[in-house]
Amino acid sequence: MWLVAVAAALWGTDGLLRQPLAQAVPAATVVFWEHLIVVVVLLPFLPSAVRAFRAASPRDRLALVLIGAGASAVATALFTAAFRLGDPVTPLVLQKLQPLVAVLAAAVLLGERFRPAYWAFAVPALAGAWLMAFPDPLAVAPRQVAAALLAVGAAVLWAIGTVLGRMVSERVASRDVTVLRFAIGLPAAALVLGVQGAPVAVTVAQLGPLVLLALIPGLLALTLYYIGLQSTAAGRATLAEMAFPVTATLIGVGFLGATLTGTQWIGLAVIVVAVTALGLRERSERPVVELPAVRV
Repeated sequence: MWLVAVAAALWGTDGLLRQPLAQAVPAATVVFWEHLIVVVVLLPFLPSAVRAFRAASPRDRLALVLIGAGASAVATALFTAAFRLGDPVTPLVLQKLQPLVAVLAAAVLLGERFRPAYWAFAVPALAGAWLMAFPDPLAVAPRQVAAALLAVGAAVLWAIGTVLGRMVSERVASRDVTVLRFAIGLPAAALVLGVQGAPVAVTVAQLGPLVLLALIPGLLALTLYYIGLQSTAAGRATLAEMAFPVTATLIGVGFLGATLTGTQWIGLAVIVVAVTALGLRERSERPVVELPAVRV
């Protein structure tokens, strides 16, 4: 459980590194370097992942390409761009909407069904997201809308990637899925870089934060999270993941100069409570998601 909590806290440090980079470097450049650094680190495992990709079915190959290009490259670019337009806390907290999107995506892609009780968690979480995204929820500025849409777009793509990853993990090892996620995401990030005409080069001073961003809230947090999940009850893991929004908020307010209004604090609390309650409900005897019936 502590490994899950540490991983979630490391995710919360993302804004500390990404916010300054997003203000100085185009989002496409940041995403390209993130993927390049992780691919270099995972290079010894790349041959095995390539063999797994070749042996996969066309359906699984398509899912892996969508995970790498959409859930990794494009989603990270949207997420980074949100920091340029918004504050350093909101884009991170809005990622807590991912479980809500994942339930809908699983219903469409995997045939899972969700009970009406799902909306008892989804509606409060969406209301909390509105309060969190806008300092004055009754007077919304276009720049704030753009930042919120970018962050939510990233959450949607990451949630879909999670569902696709769960689908292919039945036949492809999780390590190979992780390696392919970044290996496929790298050329996709390069394509985005070329389309936007963003520079590839970064300064020596920027290279250090990029390495830390790719390895600490990126690869290290992901590795600790999956190791922790192997020996942690899912219900306790859901509670441990609350370290993510708490850390993100403390860092944003304490170190990055973010100020949250009263309604934003309420929105933060509503999102955390609603999504945590959904996670605990999914571990009960009557979850809101029903697995599809198996046909013999």
